[in-house]
Amino acid sequence: MAEHSITIIGGGLAGCEAAYQLAKRDIQVTLYEMRPLCQTNAHQTELLAELVCSNSFRSDNAMTSAVGLLHWELRQMDSLIMRAADANALPAGEALGIERQGFAQMITDHISQHPNITLIRQEVTALPTDDAIIATGPLTSNGLMRAIEEISGQDKLAFFDAIAPIITTESLNFDIIWRQSRYDKGSDYLNCPMDAEQYQRFYDALLSAEYTEFKEWEGTPYFEGCLPIEVMAERGVDTLRFGPMKPVGLTNPNSDRPPYAVVQLRQDNQYGTLYNMVGFQTKMKYADQKRVLRMIPGLEEAEFARLGGIHRNGFINSPQLLNERLFLEQMPHLQFAGQITGVEGYVESTAMGMLAALYFYAKKHALDVPMMPLSTSHGALAGYISGLTSHDSGRFQPMNANYGLLPPPDMDEVRALSAEQPKKIKKIKGRDRKEYLSRRAMKDFEQWLKNPLFQP
Repeated sequence: MAEHSITIIGGGLAGCEAAYQLAKRDIQVTLYEMRPLCQTNAHQTELLAELVCSNSFRSDNAMTSAVGLLHWELRQMDSLIMRAADANALPAGEALGIERQGFAQMITDHISQHPNITLIRQEVTALPTDDAIIATGPLTSNGLMRAIEEISGQDKLAFFDAIAPIITTESLNFDIIWRQSRYDKGSDYLNCPMDAEQYQRFYDALLSAEYTEFKEWEGTPYFEGCLPIEVMAERGVDTLRFGPMKPVGLTNPNSDRPPYAVVQLRQDNQYGTLYNMVGFQTKMKYADQKRVLRMIPGLEEAEFARLGGIHRNGFINSPQLLNERLFLEQMPHLQFAGQITGVEGYVESTAMGMLAALYFYAKKHALDVPMMPLSTSHGALAGYISGLTSHDSGRFQPMNANYGLLPPPDMDEVRALSAEQPKKIKKIKGRDRKEYLSRRAMKDFEQWLKNPLFQP
């Protein structure tokens, strides 16, 4: 019989990961998810861990990407989310693309069938008085967010997030579109080319389109890692060409001239019948979305399985509220995890669910478990949101995993590892820097895994 019990609010990626990690360690978990009784503006199903925006976990390369390193760390800890992602992977080059339905269904089945987890479909509007993890994500209900504000004394922060359209494969024009990943790293992406004249017409139409606006949310910032294409376009005519529409690393087999700009599509479901528009989050009204996006060569007769949209995400001022183990300073029986803490991204949310669960278990069993090293991708994210490594919490904003959050390289160690004139090495940069940081993180992470949480 379970020795302890905990309530987890939120059936997204963070909540499901936390529930699984605690349940398999014989903690009795009550998991609350308000859908489908209370739907959000972004979700479409009642499944747990539904992927709302992109279907990509981004780069899976642990040696050159901080989020890929996060993948690696999660796999070492038996992450349910990563197991489901791997089981439902789609072709996406070096990225980990996910088949949405199979992914969410696998997690829903696992959580709902686990003997130590009780799943309750109900909105929670008050903070629990017993042990709990709040993992309600960026779309936390108004009632619960008001309760959080009341006990924290902090106004909630917020930013806009946007969703990219999804197109049916059969409606694409493959006389124009070709299949190629950048720099010939596979052939997992579809490419829609534009010449300079086509790009200018598209750009002008984009700027003159009608957008969804929310007067009551004026002043709410956008998250820089998920900007609507219209916002990028307003920054200059070439911004899109140096962003999601960059033509580099691609060769159009249907033309002798290199493309001026390229729109890429990535497979969105297991059958290859749906593709999403990479980096094309948009706040255009539906009629203008269809009109403007069909100006892209190859998408003239595009049928949209889902149009793009925009919604407001909320998060707490974590550096002022949470300690390094994600417990609320004012009410230490409560932890926060996932995007509501100020991490951005599916995998980052999962990682905070993982850490919250492990730290809770360690506390309840009085285990001597050190903090995850700041040199790891998990530790760096936790350090940022708890204020250990961040500053100016008055301007706290959501953050993706990135190498900039990790401590800089130890140059004495770099020189000692170099076989070529080590005294001349002044700095390490580019791919070499990333690989060094990843190797150091893996070494420190494997040492951390020797703690009592992972011993038989």
